[in-house]
Amino acid sequence: MFHGVSAFPLTPLRGDRVDRPALGRIIDRLSGVDSIGALGSTGAAPLLSRDERATALGTVIEHARGIPVIAGISALRTRDVIDLARDAQHLGADALLLAPMAYQPLVADEVVGLFDTVLAAVDLPVVIYDNPRTTRFAFTPELYGRIAALGGIAAIKVPGVPADLAGTRALLPPGTAVGVSGDGSGAAGLVAGCDLWFSSIAGILPEAVLGVARDDDPEARSAALAPLWSLIAEHGGLRVSAAVARLLGLVAEECLPAPLRVPEDPRIAAALRALGLLDG
Repeated sequence: MFHGVSAFPLTPLRGDRVDRPALGRIIDRLSGVDSIGALGSTGAAPLLSRDERATALGTVIEHARGIPVIAGISALRTRDVIDLARDAQHLGADALLLAPMAYQPLVADEVVGLFDTVLAAVDLPVVIYDNPRTTRFAFTPELYGRIAALGGIAAIKVPGVPADLAGTRALLPPGTAVGVSGDGSGAAGLVAGCDLWFSSIAGILPEAVLGVARDDDPEARSAALAPLWSLIAEHGGLRVSAAVARLLGLVAEECLPAPLRVPEDPRIAAALRALGLLDG
């Protein structure tokens, strides 16, 4: 599962509850991707309760129809992370995605301890999720290597293209995949030699991202999507994905957990029309 395109769908709500029919419709569109990343940042996982996460993950796995599912398990307390990890394993997830989250800034030893505890509690492979924009914790390549040496780490999800990809790989056990996140960096990451693209917009527009990833010149193909990448950089992948899902008629008008709101930005519809992804 740790190659190609990993699509990260949103978790749509209706009436402040997980909208299982809408989520099922979204997952049904992802038949061509290599894996599905449920309950990541695009899935708004930290804003959902444990029961809501279980409902969402169960729905994703049901509709994935054999596509490997990577389940996000991030939470503020290690106790809660362990509960979520065990829930994900019980529901049938294929791997776990863990970003260190905390109200108080974390230090490296605390993050190593978190991963060590999770790896001892479950039997699933774990993906290190480096997302400093959201968590305010930034990994170093040396910290990747220190955690990966614990065993059980299958991949790392890095923000943008690593400055020294070869140097980062040298710090990891053989076979550890390196995946690029940040949709505007996806094509460059694949060209640089990353193993996979962790994509938020692939969770709602899989054909567009797969077209880039499988093109002979992914960077040229990606350039055509530059307006979409700019909107994601401005609003965030979650909000743009929700706006696209609403424009496509897949979700309710307000499908995000409050206080988040779907952006009323006409440029999103314009970008989709320019790409031939929206009629009118």
